[in-house]
Amino acid sequence: MPPKNELIRASGLDTLRAIAIALVLMSHYGGFVSGKDTFGVVGSVGWTGVDLFFVLSGYLIGNQILSAIARKEDFSLKAFFAKRLLRTLPNYYFMLAVYFLLPGLLSGSSTTPLWRFLTFTQNVGLAYGQTFTHSWSLCIEEQFYLALPLVALAVVRCKRPLAIAWCLIGAAIAAGMLARGSAFVLHEYDAFSAETYYSTWCRFDELLPGVAIALLKNFHGALYEKILAKGNVLLAAGLAAVVATLYCVKQEFPDPMLSTTFGFSLVAISYAVLVMAALSPTSLLGRLRVPGATQLALWSYAIYLIHKPIFMVAAPRLREMKVDVNAPLTVLLLFAVSIVAGWLLFRCVETPFMQLRARWYPSRRAAPQLAPAA
Repeated sequence: MPPKNELIRASGLDTLRAIAIALVLMSHYGGFVSGKDTFGVVGSVGWTGVDLFFVLSGYLIGNQILSAIARKEDFSLKAFFAKRLLRTLPNYYFMLAVYFLLPGLLSGSSTTPLWRFLTFTQNVGLAYGQTFTHSWSLCIEEQFYLALPLVALAVVRCKRPLAIAWCLIGAAIAAGMLARGSAFVLHEYDAFSAETYYSTWCRFDELLPGVAIALLKNFHGALYEKILAKGNVLLAAGLAAVVATLYCVKQEFPDPMLSTTFGFSLVAISYAVLVMAALSPTSLLGRLRVPGATQLALWSYAIYLIHKPIFMVAAPRLREMKVDVNAPLTVLLLFAVSIVAGWLLFRCVETPFMQLRARWYPSRRAAPQLAPAA
C-alpha cells in the first residue's frame, strides 16, 4: 500500500484533473450547445482546462522517465512507447471510428484525411469547425510522448546533463513564445487564431513546466521538499497567478502582441505552481479530498473524448423540442450523460487494455494510483 504521503499527493493531482475536465465541459457546452457563456466568467475561460491537462501530463510523463533515470534503472523505449499506446490509442481509435461511421451526425465543415488522424498529425493546419477538432490536444501530447524520452536519453549521455536539461527547458519555452510572437507579427495570428491555438510549435511549451517539476523532484530533492513545505503559499500564489494570467490573455493585456507571445506559457507556469501545491502534503489542495474527484480524474480521458459528440448530437434536438438549454436541469442532464458515457468508454474499452498493459508490462515497484492525463 502506498505511503500516506503518496496518497495525499494523488488526491491533489486528481482534484486538479477533475477541475480540468469540468472546465472543458463548461467551455464546450457554451460553444456547442448554448451558444453563450452559460457558466459566466468561469465558462469563458474553460478552454484553459486543456492547459492544465498539459501541465499535468508534462509532470506525470516527465516523472515516469526521469525517476527511472535518477534511480539508474534501464529505461526501455520499447516498453515506454508500448505502454503509452495501450493507454491512449484504444479510446481514441474507438471515438475516431464513431466519427467516421456517423458523418451525418458528427462531421464538421471538412474532415482531415484518415491517415492524419491515425498518425496524430491532424492538428497541422486544423481550422475551427472541422471534424473531431478537440483531438488537437491529443496530437500535441502524443508528439510530446515521442520526443521527450528521446531527448532525455540523449541528454543523459552528455557532460553536465542537469545543466543542459534546465537550459533546454528554458530554451524550449522561449521557442514557444517566439513561435507565437512570430505568428502575430508576420501573419497577425493572435492567441486564439486556429493557426496558433492548434499549432504544435505554439503550444508544446505548456507541457514543459510539468517536466521542470519532475526534474526538480528527481534531481534536486532537498530543494523540492523545501519548496513543498510551503504548500499553502504555493496554493495562494498559484491561484493568484492563474487569475492574473487568464485575465491578461482574455483581455489582451497589455496589448495583443504581448498577450499572444507570453500568455499560454505564463498560464502553464501558473498551473505548474498549483501542481506543486497539489503535490505538497502541507497544502489545503494536497490534503482536501473532494467527493467524486478521483472518479472524474480516472475517467477524464474518456470523458474528454466522448462529451463533445454528445453535445453535438443533443443540441439541435433540444432546440427542436424547444428545451431551454441554459436551464440548470438541462445542463446537469447533459453533463451527467457525458460523464456516464465516459465511464462506459472507460470500463468497456480503456480498462481491458490497461489490464493487458499491466500483464505485459508490470510495474517494477508500487506507485500511487494516479489517473492518467487526458
